[in-house]
Amino acid sequence: MLRPNLTPNERIILALDFPRREIAEQWVQNLAGKIKTFKVGPILFLDSGPDGIINLQDLGADIFLDMKFHDIPSTVEKSARQATTLGVKMFTIHASGGIRMMESVSKGVKEESEGLGIPKPQILAVTVLTSHDKESLAEIGVNSTTQDSVLRLASLAEKANIDGLVCSGFEVEMLRREFGSRFTLVVPGIRPGTAEHDQKRVVTPKEAVSLGADYLVIGRAITEADNPESVIDGIVESISS
Repeated sequence: MLRPNLTPNERIILALDFPRREIAEQWVQNLAGKIKTFKVGPILFLDSGPDGIINLQDLGADIFLDMKFHDIPSTVEKSARQATTLGVKMFTIHASGGIRMMESVSKGVKEESEGLGIPKPQILAVTVLTSHDKESLAEIGVNSTTQDSVLRLASLAEKANIDGLVCSGFEVEMLRREFGSRFTLVVPGIRPGTAEHDQKRVVTPKEAVSLGADYLVIGRAITEADNPESVIDGIVESISS
């Protein structure tokens, strides 16, 4: 089920949710020997922009651009093409944007990468944010369970030829059962300890990988730790066993 070519270290994606480019660059420099892929979301991107991504890549980082694009199909396709030109490893769109939006992205990214002669980034469709639970979904008019919502959106992503999904660890086993190894599964809301912060559907690294996760997005559990490298070593050990 899992991507067999990934080492335990390669499964970890460090979330660089910092307001300043210099802080993010220091984390990449300090941890590049332990972590290969780093997440750039809106907090960092609004400070550093495309140049900041290029600088991080020059430091040896593979970039997971987590902007969760969600708009009309043509706008998201053009945004996805822009992300492709940056040479990012993977980027996110919202599956709730619908099948036509996802199909436009899939087609546009393929054309853009082939035209530039560069590797195609993995397109990841965000299913249901890990900050949601059944009650918060009901507040916005979604009256199905989180698992039913994730499965419905995953089915649309499959039809649109999307590469992977962002989901909580609670849905990984279900998605593997329904789709096998069809999708790369990226799981945020990973907590090595007990702190949930503002997440609702959280799991430990070992639980996520044992259920079938490919990548684990981890932020504050590492970046707010007294000894970040020790935390990373503990995560690697737990998912290696």
